[in-house]
Amino acid sequence: MGILTTNAAPLIGVDISSTAVKLLQLSQAGSRYRVEHYAVEPLPPNAVVEKNIVEVEAIGDAIRRAMQRSGARTKYAAAAVAGSAVITKVIPMPADLSEDDLEGQVQVEANQYIPYPIEEVSLDFEPIGPVKDNPEMQQILLAASRTENVDMRVAALDLGGLTAKVIDVEVFAMENAFRLIADQLSVPRDALVALVDVGATMITLSVLRNQRTIYSREQVFGGKQLTDEVMRRYGMSYEEAGLAKRQGGLPESYEIEVLEPFKEAMVQQVSRLLQFFFAGSEFGKVDQVVLAGGCASIPGVADMVVEQLGVPCVVANPLASMSLSPRLQAQTLAQDAPALMIAAGLALRSFD
Repeated sequence: MGILTTNAAPLIGVDISSTAVKLLQLSQAGSRYRVEHYAVEPLPPNAVVEKNIVEVEAIGDAIRRAMQRSGARTKYAAAAVAGSAVITKVIPMPADLSEDDLEGQVQVEANQYIPYPIEEVSLDFEPIGPVKDNPEMQQILLAASRTENVDMRVAALDLGGLTAKVIDVEVFAMENAFRLIADQLSVPRDALVALVDVGATMITLSVLRNQRTIYSREQVFGGKQLTDEVMRRYGMSYEEAGLAKRQGGLPESYEIEVLEPFKEAMVQQVSRLLQFFFAGSEFGKVDQVVLAGGCASIPGVADMVVEQLGVPCVVANPLASMSLSPRLQAQTLAQDAPALMIAAGLALRSFD
């Protein structure tokens, strides 16, 4: 099974993050999508560490519980491996190669770029268009991940009662979901957009142009640092702190002494990631910042980005123009929407 496999059966998108499993299944009527099934199920601490699966049984159990809660009936899933676990490369190939010849040629080329023995690697490729100014050549996107990274996700889905039909790459799932939010932005299609996903333990910057990812980088930073600080300062358990963050009930000092410094740190991380991008490219600014992930919902963060970085900033809502199944709670879904970019990008693989 490849890393970019296309598919025809209805799929449920399964985003395995470091703190939760997020499920999303969509249907399509004409050009409009509808959210059919959705669930978020927390994971025990350290089941996933920095995007690496450590306790596959715990994740399988969480997937099973989430499936029951969501009411989804499909048996097929799309999941993703982290960008840091994947090597991607765009390579030029003759446009007139047959599919078999192309596959053989990709295998030969892959040996040059992949620092692991080829038998330990899951490899996939996808033609992404002609080479500029040379119509006889085509660009091939090559994606490779160590097979164990793919196998762990397949095993977790299996334990949760699902069959993995697609194993994607998180950055590509994000890119896929970006088209759901592109209309919410007030910048032209060829603008430079920084999509920043701030999860529990990792922050990922993807820079997109013409809705294609041209740069991606991950750093260790996330909402768990805020949870840890709440635990330490107010003597709470991990579960209590996580709940208090979302539902309130913390002392007045929380906003000024804990939340504000975290927001400042988050904006600094965004700024730092952008500086890395500028340093290695011909660009000196981006036209738009889009915040995604669980931390994007913190009130005031987008305004702080505008204030400190001088760039327009919005919070991603990939479900904004979708209709909802009557059994879903619109308010809960709206709260979780910024954290569902990867799940939405995976769920869209149903319509490839």
